[in-house]
Amino acid sequence: MSKRIYIDDAIKKVGDEVLLKGWVHVRRNMGKIAFIDLRDMTGLMQVVLVPGELDDAGKEVLPRIRPEFVVAITGRQASEELRLKYRYLDLRHERMAKNIKLRSDVIRYVVDFLTDHNFTYIQTPMLSKSTPEGARDYLVPSRVHQGKFFALPQSPQQYKQLLMVAGMERYFQIAPCFRDEDARADRSPGEFYQIDMEMSFMSQAEILDLTEDMFTSMIKKLFTDKKITNEPWPRLKYAEVMKKYGTDKPDLRKDKNDLNELAFAWIVDFPLFNKQTKEDFFFGSGKSQWAPSHHMFTAPKEEDVHLLDKEPGKAHAYQHDLVLNGLEVGGGSIRIHNPKVQEKIWDLIGFSNEQKKQFAHLIEAFKYGVPPHGGIAPGLDRLVSILAGEKNIREVIAFPLTGDVRDPLMGAPSEVDKEQLNELGIELKNKKLK
Repeated sequence: MSKRIYIDDAIKKVGDEVLLKGWVHVRRNMGKIAFIDLRDMTGLMQVVLVPGELDDAGKEVLPRIRPEFVVAITGRQASEELRLKYRYLDLRHERMAKNIKLRSDVIRYVVDFLTDHNFTYIQTPMLSKSTPEGARDYLVPSRVHQGKFFALPQSPQQYKQLLMVAGMERYFQIAPCFRDEDARADRSPGEFYQIDMEMSFMSQAEILDLTEDMFTSMIKKLFTDKKITNEPWPRLKYAEVMKKYGTDKPDLRKDKNDLNELAFAWIVDFPLFNKQTKEDFFFGSGKSQWAPSHHMFTAPKEEDVHLLDKEPGKAHAYQHDLVLNGLEVGGGSIRIHNPKVQEKIWDLIGFSNEQKKQFAHLIEAFKYGVPPHGGIAPGLDRLVSILAGEKNIREVIAFPLTGDVRDPLMGAPSEVDKEQLNELGIELKNKKLK
């Protein structure tokens, strides 16, 4: 028999046969399947018991198991594929149910806080226009206008700036964002959610103050076991943290093994541009050596505008990143509200005249008067995963995709009937359809 391991080490043994020992915390019968939440000194583990797959001793003892029985269980650790295929069962686990409830509590607090601070909740469209904003778009073909496509928004960036033109002054939403990017432990492929906020007539310092107040008060109310390392949060310059820590996402915890310690920090004074790399490429930039450090609508610092003509690499931006325990959990900026400066930025990142025309609606709107404005968009999924003590962002999302961008539960993405494609005027290359 294999050596006993603790529950908190089991995550490292996916697909392996393991031996767990502990107490039955909860036992549930679901027809042909039984579930046991097994408890040891390190945590809880959901165990799925299928009678037909048990040995004779297991079949004999299963009907007699009750809460607080002491048991030893040998089995194979469930893979991500299996957990997501039967996600509705996985969510019955106490830890998963707690995480989803925690996410709900965070959203409710944010909505109440911002509403009390005169923000208006506004939902922006899901079907939008494909514009070069740095990542790959998810495209939606139009049946009515064949050969043309909507795009799912990478963020509500342009809409929220247009809302400032509209005089909304303080906007927010829990915004779904869609980017065709590879998955990471702290990044969900396909879709993710932001606490999206935009404000008129606010300085960068005022935006940081409000955001800091919101999260500090939320943690003190909802997470009484957590402690914030530094209050107020440090505001560190990009060049200084890169020199001292070698990263713009420093982990400032005093004890990096303490999951209850929260070390927030603001990083400011970013360069306006980064040089393009293969690993971090701005889609749509042509052959320019420059890419926006944040995004193309970020305003250069007033004292650096003159550098755009001859030394753009030396210009700094009104960009601010929010870092928590060594991870970026939000980013924002003061936006460009001068059309001439905006066009200069587009030239520097290599936009063609045709690409500039894709933003004609924004420049047209600015002609009617646009207030100085800025905002921030903390990542909801990533923030909640840190607060929940989870290492993988999928543990706080009800129905996430796999790392290779699939939904095993629904079987998506899937092929569609040829008739559906015909309606859309689409023909697939080198693909036989039924």
